[in-house]
Amino acid sequence: MLGLLGKKLGQTSVYDANGILQPVTVVLAGPNRVIQTKTVESDGYNSVQLGFDDQKEHRLTKALLGHFKKHNATPTKRVGEFRDFPVAVKPGDVVTVNVFAQGDFVDAIGVTKGRGFEGVMKRHNFGGGDASHGAKGWRRRSGAIGQRLFPGTVMRGMRMPGHMGQVRRTAQNLQIIQVREADHLLLIKGAIPGANNDYVIIRESKKLPKGSDRAKRRLAVRTAVGAAPAAAAAKGKPAAAPAKADAKKK
Repeated sequence: MLGLLGKKLGQTSVYDANGILQPVTVVLAGPNRVIQTKTVESDGYNSVQLGFDDQKEHRLTKALLGHFKKHNATPTKRVGEFRDFPVAVKPGDVVTVNVFAQGDFVDAIGVTKGRGFEGVMKRHNFGGGDASHGAKGWRRRSGAIGQRLFPGTVMRGMRMPGHMGQVRRTAQNLQIIQVREADHLLLIKGAIPGANNDYVIIRESKKLPKGSDRAKRRLAVRTAVGAAPAAAAAKGKPAAAPAKADAKKK
């Protein structure tokens, strides 16, 4: 599967080919260096191991530093592995953002922002208790969490206050609006899990893989929807002027 390691830089908005302003997340996705290539004969499966963001040797564990030296690779802060990588590469090669193209659909994997210990209203979107009619002290509480004699315990999976965020999440089927190879940037439509400067994984969409019929249909629909307002505006502008002139004459 095609993929890259990257860093989320922030959010902005850009105009697409149809002149529609699109909200995008800017991802620094390269350059990725090939550390190791695995094959069925040597490892039992095919994959490519990539490294991103150079790191000083004295900040690495001896095990990881030994792995880099074994493959004559530059030490990096992040190492990721992608199975069945469709691009033919060898150790030492550099993989850039040009493996993706404008209009491709990708999945973005990141770690969500940590929110600390949160109550049920923020963590689970509870409505809370009454603010009046004698219900004192129950404005932000969850209410009852169990029964009495039977079963006499709290049911497993009960939604309660606790730690929120700081979990791995995947945003699926995000569209690439722009690929800026000179700056190693991907401009991806929508939101990506994590805070700014967090490391992320950008991989080919599992549900809408590159070149599939589903991906082509989805792209055609989005292109048609985006082009419709521009086409309507272009057709309506010439016709609008005579109507105003006629109204003034009347």
